[in-house]
Amino acid sequence: MTDSGREPLFLAEAARILNAGQTRSLLLTGNVHDLLPCPGEAGEGVEWLPLVDLLVRRWSVPDRLLLVVELNGPIRFRREGDRETLRAAWVRWRTGLGDDERAVRRMVDGKPFVGEEEAVAAAFDDHLQRAVGNPTVAFELLRQLCLCSRTMIAGRPALGPDLVLVVEAADLALPEAPVPSLSQADRRRIAICRDWFLDPGFMDGGDSVVLLAESRSLLNQRVARLPQLLEVAVPAPDTATRRAFVDSFARARGPETTVAEGGPGALAESTAGLSLLALRQLLRGASHRRSPIDRSEVVAKVGSFLETELGEGVVEVKKPSHTLDDAVGFRRLKTFLRTELVPRIDADPAVALPGAAVAGPIGGGKTFLFEALAGELGIPVLVLKSIRSQWFGQTDVLFERLRRAIEALDRVLIFVDEADTQFGGVGPSTHDTERRLTGRIQAMMSDPALRGRVFWLLMTARIHRLSPDLRRPGRVGDLIIPVLDPAGEDRAEFLDWVLAKALGRDPSTAERDGLDGAMPGSSAAAFAALRSLLAARVRTKGEPLELAEALAVAGDILPPAIGETRRYQTLQALVNCTRRSLLPDPGVGPEGRERWLEEIRSLEASGIS
Repeated sequence: MTDSGREPLFLAEAARILNAGQTRSLLLTGNVHDLLPCPGEAGEGVEWLPLVDLLVRRWSVPDRLLLVVELNGPIRFRREGDRETLRAAWVRWRTGLGDDERAVRRMVDGKPFVGEEEAVAAAFDDHLQRAVGNPTVAFELLRQLCLCSRTMIAGRPALGPDLVLVVEAADLALPEAPVPSLSQADRRRIAICRDWFLDPGFMDGGDSVVLLAESRSLLNQRVARLPQLLEVAVPAPDTATRRAFVDSFARARGPETTVAEGGPGALAESTAGLSLLALRQLLRGASHRRSPIDRSEVVAKVGSFLETELGEGVVEVKKPSHTLDDAVGFRRLKTFLRTELVPRIDADPAVALPGAAVAGPIGGGKTFLFEALAGELGIPVLVLKSIRSQWFGQTDVLFERLRRAIEALDRVLIFVDEADTQFGGVGPSTHDTERRLTGRIQAMMSDPALRGRVFWLLMTARIHRLSPDLRRPGRVGDLIIPVLDPAGEDRAEFLDWVLAKALGRDPSTAERDGLDGAMPGSSAAAFAALRSLLAARVRTKGEPLELAEALAVAGDILPPAIGETRRYQTLQALVNCTRRSLLPDPGVGPEGRERWLEEIRSLEASGIS
């Protein structure tokens, strides 16, 4: 949208398409259930209207006759007299006579002809009545009204003004599903729309149909894929629009109103991702309790709104409370993150990274470490759980909702754990839905319009299973970071971290070396598990453990039989790493890398993958 004092850009684009005759069937998708700004007349300010009311207000002009079709309601007319105008045109069309010819027939035939006219007019009223709550009848009536509109009677159109037909909830009237599972009524509506939109007379005429639906993917594909059906997206409110809405609310409530801590501007920026209806809920709640909206309330509202919009189990909005200072070990990696990665995330679009992939063996601490990074950045974190759906066509819908949510946020970090299972490939053996999803995600990662606003962080222990198209430069292939088991100083820090909890004091070098020899595993998860177990023993005993007790607990643990799998994942992280400085030995040459590859092939030959 543009600034609040001007017509929304999508509305101007839709009007241009219809006025130019590019199409006579238009689909409005996206933010179709929200409030939208409508500039008042003669500088009277801005009204905030639902989309249908906005279309009615802006498109009700003298040479257009606008009708609104509700799924469970009547066909609504914008102006008084429009129903009578349509009824008169219907009578002309059904009788095939112009006004002058009908006047002559009344004089010649008298009551019989008058009765015929009245019967035709009564049939029109009956059609309107039967269309209430019956979208099949409504669609057929609208199609016939368009036929009536362009029919010439006595050298003139049966209906003078052109029709603009606005159909609400088109995705419910024309649902996407396999044809065998559709009801007879659904199939009939789809057939009506295809005949209607593909009719050359309709395409060359002056009447227009505007369908409203959240997503094109929700519309039955036999209609949605028609090349005649052009689409215009209704965007989510941007910062300027939210600021204008907050200002309007504050003016309406009085000059003493304080809407939020930091003022209206801060509230408009922090509510990125919210619809205006959700923002109004926040404002009304604050107004009722007579206190400003605080930051925690905004974060909670944005999180719950996005999770509701995208669906249960699709995303989670997180604000990690820990930072890199809370992460044990990984000294060299933490320095790299602070000095190299964070500046590239905070940079302007020209030099910003689109994202990064994080590889390493299971239990290596990848998730905790990079959640700490997210907590340090102080920007919203969208945890992508799953955008696949078992229901027909729903995966495409989930992606479109995700895209709209991402575009509505000013800055966001998208956190994808187990990324190799979230995204498939794009090869010929991949399912169409999977291939389409992966292709769209890849396009979004490399979209210049999102660079500097959206940062993708893909976490996986199986970096080799991530699509090569995702791993190429320009996407997360710009930076693939290995997270390896702690060694050297990092391992010593982990050992101290474990023993300090058990002994209740800082351990000596000898004590640390003792645990080092008894430590059954070397992963960050293994250290965390041992520390937790020792802490439980401390609680049971009621006092710190002796070193011998701690070593006995450690010696009793048998590591799981996943060593070869973890070694394979470590090698894949090493060969896919894109920064020499992040390798254990930055000076490794081609021979060293070849040895890694040989070991990978050897493990694969033994069934490890």
